[in-house]
Amino acid sequence: QEAIDRKEKRSETFKTAVHGLETDTPALQREELGRRAPQWVRDNLVTMCMRCKEPFNAITRRRHHCRACGYVVCARCSDYKAELQYDGNRPNRVCQECFIFLTGHTVLEGREGKHKGILEKGAAEVSSRSLLCSSLHLLDKNSKGGTRGWFVIPQEDPLVLYIYAAPQDVRAHSSIPLLGYQVRDMPQGESRHLFQLAQSRQVFTFEADTEELKQRWMKTMARSAAGITHSEEEEEDAD
Repeated sequence: QEAIDRKEKRSETFKTAVHGLETDTPALQREELGRRAPQWVRDNLVTMCMRCKEPFNAITRRRHHCRACGYVVCARCSDYKAELQYDGNRPNRVCQECFIFLTGHTVLEGREGKHKGILEKGAAEVSSRSLLCSSLHLLDKNSKGGTRGWFVIPQEDPLVLYIYAAPQDVRAHSSIPLLGYQVRDMPQGESRHLFQLAQSRQVFTFEADTEELKQRWMKTMARSAAGITHSEEEEEDAD
């Protein structure tokens, strides 16, 4: 019974750990971990550890890859060794979840990450069930500089715009409640596709890559700002 309980716990741990993040990053099946080399998640698709969710930086928190699942993780979350069959059963650096699954060993709670953000929704998971998602440029007040990120309006939370730094980050860094905002079009100039969200003195200026993408965002944001929580597809089905 103890062995059954341990196996079930390990299986539950990996239901999300080995789930595919995007169609171009296929996940390994649970039974394939350690037996087949994973496809690594590209460094430029994440800005934080995919396990503890702490932001990466060049000095104190650097990027590493788990040799079992291919996730991008920090040194603390990949401070484990497990024998991998595809590499001749030699010990390889793996993340904590893969270590538990492959070895059956437990990990002291003190080694686990302690910090959790308030926007605990992975970008890839939310994007797969979204009203709209894409890269946008959120400009600063003078509409010159700003931050480029991955923006998502989830189907399950259609009144909120979630902002990620990269399309496979496991936590959003901020959000904008859309209800009550006005969506403003801005004249096209110098090949820039600009639009705004405005409410009282609060104004957000966005730049899309194309005019078509800009119009799609304006339409979707306007629906959310008006409190329309169902998709246009559902309206067509109702008709």
